[in-house]
Amino acid sequence: MNVRLLGVFLTCGLSIPVAQAQVLQPGLWEVTTTNMQVDGQQLPDLQVMLGQFQNMMTPQMKTQLESQGITLGGQGIRVCLTPEQVQSDDIPLADPKSGCNQQITERSGNQWKFRFSCPNAQGAGVATFASDREFTTAVLGSFNATGVQQKGSMDTRAVWLGQNCGAVKPRS
Repeated sequence: MNVRLLGVFLTCGLSIPVAQAQVLQPGLWEVTTTNMQVDGQQLPDLQVMLGQFQNMMTPQMKTQLESQGITLGGQGIRVCLTPEQVQSDDIPLADPKSGCNQQITERSGNQWKFRFSCPNAQGAGVATFASDREFTTAVLGSFNATGVQQKGSMDTRAVWLGQNCGAVKPRS
């Protein structure tokens, strides 16, 4: 597995703004990813990829992720959202230093469409809000993690775990 490829998917999957009309609960969220494909080929389950990544992760890499407000745990990636973040037009699930930009292009009921652009990736998706404690996304895009332009897709599910973030620090 290519660690850079996982990084691109993590960045794209977490580069999702949340519309002010759909206020989420502050606290600890777990984001899981399914149906990841690159150039039409299915990738291994996220849990398998994260397990491999954790085995290869140095203490410096862990510290860097944690400084970005990301903790690997449970069945995916955990992030802590503050009350101020969930009240804003743009919840910073992506690292503000990543260079990623996102824009909501259409809102309709509990769904909205968005597009994103990162230094090595761009694409579009649809977010569907089940409640203030759960939402899903479907993302299509292209990226260049290895020096070769590729097309990819993935589905994510974010679930609120509770108000207490424990050891997971909010992203600043």
